[in-house]
Order: sequence, then C-alpha cells, then structure tokens
Amino acid sequence: MATAPAGSTRRAFAGRLSWGLADQAASSISNFAVGIYVARSLGVTAFGVFSLAWVTYGVVLNVSRGLATDPLVVRFSGVPDTAWRGAVARSSGTALGVGAAIGAACVVVGLALGGQVGPAFACLGVMLPGLLLQDAWRYAFFAAGTGRKAFVNDVVWGVALVPAMVLAARAGSVAAYVLAWGASATVAAGYGYLQSGILPRTAQARVWLREQRDLGYRYLVENVSLSGASQLRAYGLGAIVGVGAVGAVRGAELLLGPFLAVLMGLSLVTVAEAARVLRRAPDRLGRFCLLLGGGQAVAALCWGGALLLMPDRLGELVLGDVWHSAAQLIVPVTLGVAGAGLGTGAAAGLRALAAARRSLRCQLFASACYVTGGLGGAALAGTVGSAWGVATATLAASAVWWLQLRSALREHHQDSIPEVRTP
Repeated sequence: MATAPAGSTRRAFAGRLSWGLADQAASSISNFAVGIYVARSLGVTAFGVFSLAWVTYGVVLNVSRGLATDPLVVRFSGVPDTAWRGAVARSSGTALGVGAAIGAACVVVGLALGGQVGPAFACLGVMLPGLLLQDAWRYAFFAAGTGRKAFVNDVVWGVALVPAMVLAARAGSVAAYVLAWGASATVAAGYGYLQSGILPRTAQARVWLREQRDLGYRYLVENVSLSGASQLRAYGLGAIVGVGAVGAVRGAELLLGPFLAVLMGLSLVTVAEAARVLRRAPDRLGRFCLLLGGGQAVAALCWGGALLLMPDRLGELVLGDVWHSAAQLIVPVTLGVAGAGLGTGAAAGLRALAAARRSLRCQLFASACYVTGGLGGAALAGTVGSAWGVATATLAASAVWWLQLRSALREHHQDSIPEVRTP
C-alpha cells in the first residue's frame, strides 16, 4: 500500500491543527465575551451564581463527551464516510438524549431551590439539549477531518450571541443570561444539522452505548471525575469562603482565556492526531505527546507572566469589580494551567492507545487531589489558599499521567514484537 509523502502528511496535520485552533478561538472568544459581559453587568456575587451554572454545564458536557463523542473520535477518525455518518447519527442522538434527561433533572432542582440560584439552574436545564448537540457536531466534524465546519458552526453561535445578550441585558438577571447563552447555542446546533445532513438518532442511543461500552463508561467516569471535582471545589469554596470567591476564581480563569483557547483548540485534534501517529509510526507517539504537553506548559507560563504585568486600570476595564479579587490568583492559576497542559500531552497518548483503564486511574487520582487541594487550601487560607492547593494538585497529577503513559508505551511495544518460535 502506498504511503503519503512526509510533506503532504505534515501539511494535512497543519491544516487540521489550524482549524482546531481557529474553531476553539471562535468558541473561547464568545465564552470570554459572555463571561466579561456578565461579570461587568452583574457584579461578583451574581457572577458567582452564573459561574455555578457554568460549572454544572461543564459536568454535564463531560458526561455527554464520555458517552457520545470521545468514543467517536477514538474509533471513527479518518474512517470511510459511510461508517462515519452512521456513527455520528448514533453519537449525536446520544448527546441529545443526555441533554434531555439531565436537563429535566436540572429544571426540577432549580424550581425546588428558588432564590437566585434556582432560576439559573432551571434555565440551564431547558437549554442543555441544544448546548450538548452543538458540542457533538464539533467533535463529529473534527473526527472527519473537516474542522472548517466546526469553526463555521462556532462562528454562527457567536453571531447569535450578540442579539441574545442584548435582550438578556434588558432583563438584567442571571437566568436571562443563561437563557441567552443556551438559546444561541441551540441556533448553532440546528445549523450543524444543515451542515452535516445527519439527523441525530436518539432511538439508537442504547445501541451506541452498547457498542462503545468498553470505552464509553470508563471515559464517562474519567470525564465526570474531572468536571465533578471542579464542581465540588466550586460549591465547597462557596460554602467555606462565599459565592464571591467562586466569581474571583472564574475571573482569574477568564484572564487566561486566550491561552485556554489554544489549549482547548489543540484538544479537539490531539487525540485524533495521536491515533494517526500510532497507526503510522508507533515509535514516535511518546515524542509527539512530549512536544504537545511541553509546548502547552511553556505557553501557559509565558501568558501568565504577561498577565502579571497588566496594569490595574486595564484589569478593571476587563473585569470591573472582579479584577482586584482575581489578580491575587494569577500565579497559582497559571501554574495549575501549565500543569494541566503538560498532563494533556500524556492523556492524548493514553487515549490513542485506548488505555482506558490507565487513563481512568490517572483521572481519579487527579480529581481526588484537585478536590483535596482546593478545599483544604480554602479552609486554611481562603480563596488564595484554594488556588495554590489546586496548582499543587495539578502538577502532581501531571507526573502520574506521564508515568502511566510510559508504562502503556512499554506494554504496546512489547505486544507489537512478533513472537519468535523455536523449532
């Protein structure tokens, strides 16, 4: 079988990576703009409520990815179009079903809670199906190597956000902003159907879950432990220090938004690319992951260093009253993001190797450290202590990811050596 020239392979990879970065830039710019707009409009306490809804969405999103889109990317990247279309119909139907089921639960909980938090959660529940379906289209397009379509879809979401945010500002409530954010995502989800011509098959969700159960349920636990740890830290921080502390942490994360856009953009393509490296040149997978993780860590440190030089006047212009609380967290949050970036290189390798047990083990350890560090630090030294606890936990978890990848690569190498039979 003829192999593609090295130059064309590199150009194809660069093209896919470029669209991944462009897509995440579009997504993160809109998310960053929403965060800044809400922070400036509502103040630190109401922004803390919005952040709790945002963190909850992150947990549900990771449920959907673990069951629906992560197995799709691992097993249906670069496959024939017929196989891809059938898998996408089942995968997107699964994402839509997850959104409907958990969304209904969020509505019930929100109505029971009342106050400021309750309406925000009820509105989030209504919007979850559209939010999850939009994300499912993005991963489906990247699995097919057509990142351009994912980029256009996120641009549609960003454009739809503008009038939605204007209407939300007139209402002036957290719930209105949640509705505006989710409704604009639903518009993009509908456009994703027009782009793909694939109807999500919710009736085939059980078939998909059964087909992918060896990966899907492990990825579910892995993803939920990650986002669940973030949610527990946010709720615990709010209980120990106050809801304003949650807003401060979210503000510091927003300052790292442009870099996180790069990090997330890479994550859209790294697992698929690592799987391609494994098929074509297995001996290069470790180096690929090291370059990936090391590059992200260095970039995070550079961005954090630039933030330390930001004058207070500019910070206040960006975050308003949230700036003074968030500025104290720049150093620990930057170190935490650098540690996460380093670890994602190893995580991509484990996903490409389909070493679900090892990656699950790593993520459970990382999540336990995250919660312990975040809440223990909050109990000892408030918001700043929580940020330093999370940074320490993330760096420790990164070391575990790399130890597990080294062991997995050694096992893969041994399994690939043909057995020599003696006469």
